Amino acid sequence: MAKRDLYFGRPWMNAAGMLGFSPDPRAPVDWEQLGAFVTNPISLRPRLPAAQPAVSEYPGGFLLHTGLPNPGISAVLRTEAARWARSDLPIIVHLMADRPEETAKMVQRLERTENVMAVELGFAPQLADDIVLITLGMCLGELPLIVSLPGGQGIRIGAKLMQAGAAALSLSAPRGALPPGGSGELMMGRLYGPALFPQALEHVHTAARMGLPVIGAGGVWKREQARAMIEAGALAVQVDAGLWLPK
Repeated sequence: MAKRDLYFGRPWMNAAGMLGFSPDPRAPVDWEQLGAFVTNPISLRPRLPAAQPAVSEYPGGFLLHTGLPNPGISAVLRTEAARWARSDLPIIVHLMADRPEETAKMVQRLERTENVMAVELGFAPQLADDIVLITLGMCLGELPLIVSLPGGQGIRIGAKLMQAGAAALSLSAPRGALPPGGSGELMMGRLYGPALFPQALEHVHTAARMGLPVIGAGGVWKREQARAMIEAGALAVQVDAGLWLPK
């Protein structure tokens, strides 16, 4: 089990991939309303953008495919660790947890980084449940671990995650596909938009009834929707593309 507790002074935060690698005071965000800052996804090694990035609208939202580009954890720590330490917000570092051994090494480095309150483990689509649980077990240490999974998978193995030492389950954006673009191939990626809210709220309700400490997300476009997730039993709420709306 983690040696530090997971606690939010305010139950709102950004979702991974929405606001960069550290809080930027120039961003049009009311930082005083957030209880924590979640970084963009970070991998062990640098990752380039997808060969064919995609943003495509559908009724009620949009599909986004970027390839999760980032400079790798060593470069991120060189540029961001001091900013994290100076931040008024505690930092949750989102790691791309594709390989158990590599993910464990990244978590160990973060245990020595000031003002990191927790690690969020984000897993590749359709990764086997066993790999998720093995990765979680290998990463246990000082920091609380939040496991980020699509609602269906997270609820299915939620009890096992808690037994294995997870501090919370966070609901990641679901994946989907849209008809071919210029490449002639299906566009695949993560889905965002207000149309996702009813399903996301149901996932929060189900997880909370099972006794799972759940961080809600998905389709939150209004403050009232975030409150509805809290009332349904969410420990906290992550806002994704709703942060990009004009204020």
